Amino acid sequence: MTAPANASEMNDATGASGGPDAPGAPDASGAPGVVGAPGVPDAARERLRRWRLVLGGDEADGTGCVLAGQDAAMDGALTALYGKGSKAQSGRDRSAGLGASAPSVARWLGDIRTYFPSSVVQVMQRDAIDRLGLSTLLLEPEMLEAVEADVHLVGTLLSLNKAMPETTKETARAVVRKVVEDLEKRLATRTRATLTGALDRSARVTRPRHHDIDWNRTIAANLKHYLPEYRTIVPERLVGYGRASQSVKKEVILCIDQSGSMAASVVYASVFGAVLASMRSIATRLVVFDTAVVDLTDQLDDPVDVLFGTQLGGGTDINRALAYCQSQITRPADTVVVLISDLYEGGIRNEMLKRVAGMKASGVQFVTLLALSDEGAPAYDHEHAAALAALDAPAFACTPDLFPEVMAAAIEKRPLPIPDTR
Repeated sequence: MTAPANASEMNDATGASGGPDAPGAPDASGAPGVVGAPGVPDAARERLRRWRLVLGGDEADGTGCVLAGQDAAMDGALTALYGKGSKAQSGRDRSAGLGASAPSVARWLGDIRTYFPSSVVQVMQRDAIDRLGLSTLLLEPEMLEAVEADVHLVGTLLSLNKAMPETTKETARAVVRKVVEDLEKRLATRTRATLTGALDRSARVTRPRHHDIDWNRTIAANLKHYLPEYRTIVPERLVGYGRASQSVKKEVILCIDQSGSMAASVVYASVFGAVLASMRSIATRLVVFDTAVVDLTDQLDDPVDVLFGTQLGGGTDINRALAYCQSQITRPADTVVVLISDLYEGGIRNEMLKRVAGMKASGVQFVTLLALSDEGAPAYDHEHAAALAALDAPAFACTPDLFPEVMAAAIEKRPLPIPDTR
C-alpha cells in the first residue's frame, strides 16, 4: 500500500476542526464526517475515519466507514493521486489515477491546498510529479502559480530549466525566489552569528582585554602556577579571543555535485553560499560540477542566478572538480573546502583521494557532506566514504540547521559535530 503521507501528517490533516462539513464536524451519526458506525465510541469512530482516508476505502479496507461532506472531498483528492477514481479496489492495489491534463491537475492542486496543511500538500505534489510524470506540466505558468513551493519543487524546476519556454521562465524564477528568500530568512541570521563567533575565537591573542579572556585556556596554561596556600592560580600568561576585523580571515570553497540526486543540496548550498559571501571576513567561492566544472562565484550575490546557472543531472568527475578547487587555494592554513557529493566518482578515484590528502597535508580543513538537506544521506559510495574517513575527512549527511555549526568547527579547527546516525 502506498499511503499519501506519513501517519502523523495524515492525522494532523484529517483531525482539524471546522464548519459543519469540515473534518472533525459530526454528522447525524455522531461521527466526524463518517456515515454509519452506530454504537461505536467517538474515539474509535475517529480512528476508523482516519484509517479510511489513508487506506482508500472499499469492502476490503476493513473499516466499514463511509465518508460524507468535506471528508468525501478529501478522499476524492487522495483517490485522484493514489487510486483509480470510483473503481473499487483494495488499498494494497491502489495506483495512480490523476489525469495528466492541465485543467484537471490545476483543480486538484487547488483542492489539496484547501483540504490539507502545507506539509502534506508538499508530499502529495512530490508524489504526483514522481508517480505520474507531471513534470512537463510545470512548464506552464498557470500550473506553477497553483503549486505549493518548496525545496523539492525548486529542484524539479532546475532539472527542467533547459526545456523551459520563455513564457514560463519568469514565473519559475518568481517561484524559486520565494523559496530562496524564505530559506535565507530562516538560515542567515544564525549562520552569520555562529560564524562571526568562530572567526573571533579562531584569532587567539596573548594580551587580551579583560572581557576577551578565554578563561578555560588561560587556567589550563597556568596550572603550574597554582598556590595551595591561597587556593588560587596566579596567571603569568593570558589567552584570549581576538576580534575579527573587516579583512578576510578565512577562505571557503563550496564544491557542489550537481547530479540529479543532489537537487535539494544544491538549493541549500547556494543559499548558504550567498550568506557566506555577504560576510566580509570570509572569501567564498562556489563551484558546481558534473563531468565539467563551473565556477559561479561571481553570481553569489543572487542565489537565484546561481541556481539557474546549474544543470542537474549528468555524470560526475569529483577529481576534476577538486583539481580546480585546489588551484584556487592561496592560503591553505586559512581555507575550508566543503565537498557536497554522494561520492559516485566517474573520474579517477586514486587521484581524487590523493588531492584530498594533499590539501589536508597543506593545512586545508576538508569537509565532506553526503547531503545538505533535511532528508538525511541519499544512496552514496560507501567505499569512497570509508577511504575519505581514513584520510581524517569523514563523510556524513548534514541538515541545514547543523551546517553553521559544522562550518564553525572547521574554521576553529576543532572536531566536526558529526551527527550520530545509529
